[in-house]
Amino acid sequence: MQVLQVNNITVNLAGSELYRGLSWTIGDRDRIALVGPNGAGKSTLFRVLLGEVEPDRGQITAQRGIRIGYLPQDISLPADKSLIETALIKPPELAQAEEKLGAIESQLADPTVYGDEALLSQTLAELEAQLLHFEAMNGNRHASHVRELLAMLGFSADDFELPTAALSGGQKKMVALVQLAVSAPDILLLDEPDNHLDMAGKNQLERFILNYPKCVVIISHDRYLLDEVATQTVELAEGKLTTYHGNYSWYLNEKELRRLRQQQQYVTQQKEIARLEAMIERFERWAKQVLSRKHMLAARQRRRMLEKMEERGEIIDKVADPRLMGFKVDGWRGSKKVLELVDVSVAFDDQPLIIDADLLLRHGERVGVIGPNGAGKTVLLRLILGELAPLAGEIKLGPSIRIGYYSQEHQTLDAWLDRTPLELIRNIQNSSESSAVNFLLRMAFSYEQARQAIRTLSGGERSRLQLALVMLRKPNLLLLDEPTNNLDIASVEVLEDALDEFLGTVLIVSHDRYFLDQTVDRLVEIRAGKLREFHGGYTEFLEAQGLS
Repeated sequence: MQVLQVNNITVNLAGSELYRGLSWTIGDRDRIALVGPNGAGKSTLFRVLLGEVEPDRGQITAQRGIRIGYLPQDISLPADKSLIETALIKPPELAQAEEKLGAIESQLADPTVYGDEALLSQTLAELEAQLLHFEAMNGNRHASHVRELLAMLGFSADDFELPTAALSGGQKKMVALVQLAVSAPDILLLDEPDNHLDMAGKNQLERFILNYPKCVVIISHDRYLLDEVATQTVELAEGKLTTYHGNYSWYLNEKELRRLRQQQQYVTQQKEIARLEAMIERFERWAKQVLSRKHMLAARQRRRMLEKMEERGEIIDKVADPRLMGFKVDGWRGSKKVLELVDVSVAFDDQPLIIDADLLLRHGERVGVIGPNGAGKTVLLRLILGELAPLAGEIKLGPSIRIGYYSQEHQTLDAWLDRTPLELIRNIQNSSESSAVNFLLRMAFSYEQARQAIRTLSGGERSRLQLALVMLRKPNLLLLDEPTNNLDIASVEVLEDALDEFLGTVLIVSHDRYFLDQTVDRLVEIRAGKLREFHGGYTEFLEAQGLS
């Protein structure tokens, strides 16, 4: 059943047209993956649905009484409360419904109400309606439902008294999701809810979405998550929405089939247009030569045919090539034995983190590092880089190894935040301005972005800039710490292709399960201080654990 309709809307932001004539229908049980390149306006579209951004033209119509819950990318929780206190804070609508219920109950105790049969009947009817509304939002079992949802999302009773300040970014998102979901809004809008979640957290999020009884619309770059939960994929690109009735993998296949059909239709139509234009030219030439009214009318008739095709919007567009970053790392062989850890132990804040770890990487291997948040994955990379010293054991790098490092929090850019990407690239390349600009354009930066301060760039833009630095380093060992976190899916696919062609060795820390399946042939799990190895990608890891 349809619950919300976007009708032919046009939206302008900061003097730029974001959408034109955009329409969309959302059903009451839909599981929609909203995909598209960074900057396409996916988060803004959520704000349009919420009424925070008004369309310049068109309208949003919703079924009467429809409630929308929104989980933004950035979450702020009260700093002075515990996890459970925060989770139990009632959503504004539920708090208002409870307050109204109390007010009606107070009226029933008023002698002027219970002494007036007509007024009493009216007040009882209001009470009944308000009780139904309150129950629809799970108000009568709010506290127990909060605890059930927290458990579903991976929290134990031991976590409940943790201060919110001690929670990870992923945990904060899950607490905010519980606050939203407890009142069962008809549509849940989730803007990158999986960011900062480890694999266990992503599995729990998947289970939550699959069990949610109403509509969910999710923005995410995690293709594995989208494959698991989406029944419909909606692509937002160049101000237009295109609906595909299937999960992300189905969308990719169907999109390619549509692209091939459009290209074939475009070629066929262009041949027909060329034929008509040649006929028009020939008839007009004959008409001038022999002053023939018959030939002039024939030329006008065919020209009118072309004009009507344009008026009716029947001209098929040429399939545009998407603007992708041109990431490619020219690796080289170097040492056969790239990296070896022998009995390595390390502590963090006086707590043992990695104990007696052994690891061997040979030339050409692709190894993924997985484990729960806080297990020591980033610490392992910092040990290899020499930024941390082990308490015990030895770390051996091959004699001809050059490392290219991608940091999860973009720390490699910290010293340049007030400078521009252009200045940074020129400094590293020792190149001319035009050469540096061309390099940044190949990495999908605009000319304007190349000249603005790095601190003003988005997360995705900083990610691409970090990858550019890795390219310029010309490494034969890549240490990548969550490289897909801020990239759109098209850029992640470019990264996957580049890693496939890379001649060196790769060690990747990632929670992106689809990405790991595409890029690694061995996994190392860090859990409870120990390193365990599994051959294959994430799917093989699940099979080895009996979880597939």
